[in-house]
Amino acid sequence: MYIEKFNIKKSKPKIIIFSGAGISAPSGISTFRDKDGLWENHKIDEVCNEGTWKNNFKIVHDFYNERRNQLENVEPNIAHKVVSDIIYKYGEDNVINITQNVDNLFERANVTNTLHVHGELTKMQCENCGHQWNIGNKSFDIKKDKCPNCDSVKNVRPKIVFFGGSAPMYKYMSRAFEYASLENSIVVVIGTMGNVVPIDAYLKDKKAKKILCNMEKSKYINEKNYDNVYYESITTVIDKIEKNIEKYWTN
Repeated sequence: MYIEKFNIKKSKPKIIIFSGAGISAPSGISTFRDKDGLWENHKIDEVCNEGTWKNNFKIVHDFYNERRNQLENVEPNIAHKVVSDIIYKYGEDNVINITQNVDNLFERANVTNTLHVHGELTKMQCENCGHQWNIGNKSFDIKKDKCPNCDSVKNVRPKIVFFGGSAPMYKYMSRAFEYASLENSIVVVIGTMGNVVPIDAYLKDKKAKKILCNMEKSKYINEKNYDNVYYESITTVIDKIEKNIEKYWTN
């Protein structure tokens, strides 16, 4: 992870791409929360709660094992690939890619530097010793698998930010959005309703050009704060967004 990029140099504008579930939904990955409050027929509090995950140990691991296994059956869509192209075109030093998503579709689209603010599904972590490791698309078997560093089992969890838990990557996200204060910066917001990460609060009164793409309007996002607004699938509008970036980028 490229933490050094977030040592802010205010003199140099950036292209900041911030995405939520809407960028991965066209690939077949379910959005985080359905209208009935369930996630893949599970209660959020059962499978994504900092205070209860150990009590629901088997349910939690079964749930995330299934999510991890499903990654084998999905592919990056055109939006992930265009983000990769944008980074290649404008240079890694000029583009910051931030996502709320825990999938690895950006990585599979050759986007090597992505800030996952809510964790990474393909990684595990041990609360006993702090060790983290890649598990890929494999399941974690609670009967035989353990932390490779300290042999703990009951303290092993997916590297996911649960509700009520700390989100250490938020400080780097906040630093990244400081670049939006620069007039020549560009912020692209894709597929997020703004209720988990209050994106409007981060971008309020910022000088950067702002582009929004969501499937529908959200009460948490004021479209008047954006220079370009699209309410449609990212897969159908990504070429327009790319052209907007080309028009606005003056470096």
